Amino acid sequence: MDRLELIQLLISQKKLRNYLEIGVENGHIFFRLKSPFKVSVDPKFIFDTMRKVGKTILNPYNLTNQYFEKTSDAFFEQDADRVFTSTKLQLALVDGMHEYQYALRDVENTLRYLNDEGVIIMHDCNPQSEQAAGRFEDWQEGVWNGDVWRTVVHLRSQRPDLNVFVLDTDHGLGIVTKRKPSEGPNPNVLDFSPAQIQSMSYQEFDRSRINLLNLKPASYAYEYFSLQPSSLK
Repeated sequence: MDRLELIQLLISQKKLRNYLEIGVENGHIFFRLKSPFKVSVDPKFIFDTMRKVGKTILNPYNLTNQYFEKTSDAFFEQDADRVFTSTKLQLALVDGMHEYQYALRDVENTLRYLNDEGVIIMHDCNPQSEQAAGRFEDWQEGVWNGDVWRTVVHLRSQRPDLNVFVLDTDHGLGIVTKRKPSEGPNPNVLDFSPAQIQSMSYQEFDRSRINLLNLKPASYAYEYFSLQPSSLK
């Protein structure tokens, strides 16, 4: 299971229609999804008008897409209130700048517009090497996941009102949902301050990644969301 398959399953089986994607780039995920309400945010789209037209022919749902070529911070400051005035978000992919504070702001801003049954998916939460987990300015080649993992630790430490875990697939898919009062106290809360999270080394993370990420096998998604496996791609 990768992020595309999970999103498609949530759309088709859980009827989560209203979709936001932060970090769209060439639209590999965005253009393939079938929702009448899709919002894309990226400081620089890697596609032109002709690609939009072609993707709309292949998937008519792309006719109603909304495009915001700007940073996510600017989008939430300037546009989000208007865009989500009458339409609550149900599903979001946070795949923008892969750094702790950027990803954290994206998740917290998205939560303001997410309905109670909504789902946020964060990409790149489970880096497999120190280089992949390093700073962007130090990255040279290969996979770069950044330190989105710190965002997971932060949410688990500072937001007991959320359910947060990471699926061990597709570089780590972080799942964020709102807890219901019927669920009672959150048993999966961590106890780290933002300063402790910021100073945590990759080696410390690597030694405790299963616990820090609340890491689950990819198959856990079927159980958590009550999904049926599908060949939908």
